[in-house]
Amino acid sequence: MDCRVLGQLAVRSGTVIGCLTAPKPRKVLALLLVRANLVVPIETLSRELWSDDPPASAHTTLQTYVLQVRRMLAKTLGMASEAVARDILVTTADGYVLRVKPGELDLHEYERLAAEGRAALAEHDDVRGSRLLGEALKQWHDAALVDVRLGPVLSVEVGHLEESRLATCQLRIDAELRLNRHHTVLCELSSLAAQHPLHEDLQAQYMVALYRAGRRTDALNAFHRLRTTLLEDVGLEPSRRIHSIQRAILTADPDLDNFALSMRYSPNTTA
Repeated sequence: MDCRVLGQLAVRSGTVIGCLTAPKPRKVLALLLVRANLVVPIETLSRELWSDDPPASAHTTLQTYVLQVRRMLAKTLGMASEAVARDILVTTADGYVLRVKPGELDLHEYERLAAEGRAALAEHDDVRGSRLLGEALKQWHDAALVDVRLGPVLSVEVGHLEESRLATCQLRIDAELRLNRHHTVLCELSSLAAQHPLHEDLQAQYMVALYRAGRRTDALNAFHRLRTTLLEDVGLEPSRRIHSIQRAILTADPDLDNFALSMRYSPNTTA
């Protein structure tokens, strides 16, 4: 079984692709996959489907949706529905659990590779850490559950996933900068900086990468764009850290060529 939530929702087995088109059963499948191998309470599924206004028939209707998911899984996997109910999409006392094995869900592969990458970075192995984090990010093919109509529960889950994805990007870029591979991350950083104009950590990485690539003016322009956006949108100046990086760029501080970004840079200059 090959299940995917980091992009379009999908379940496959070999060349057979699961077909589940109705929005609410797809929500049930998506939530069960995002929390695969964990019991998802009936109340949680009900909230995802109907927010705070479930119909009187909510419990029975949910059972119908679960049955539709089981039938899809049975057809996709070439199994009897009874076997699916016993071994894969299982009813518990409090809800349902969708069981997946290692390697069957892209989210679990992403989390495994990202954890291994972070462990490598903790051991100061930037080459291995960057490679593993890059492999983790390759599990993503689009925004999480991009083709699912998200309810209140899935919206929170997807938000957490996207935050994790961005944090993993930052860690990998940090490692690349420590390895003096600023040219390889400039295009990616340009896109991320444009997508997250108020994200100071990303903007700092972008400024440093531009400076190291010999684009000092562009690095200073990136600072001014960030400052203007912060002032206009939230009425705040950039942090002291961002200002210190700007001053380091202005003075061509040699530390900018060496420091491991991760927001640990603290030049000798003061505000």
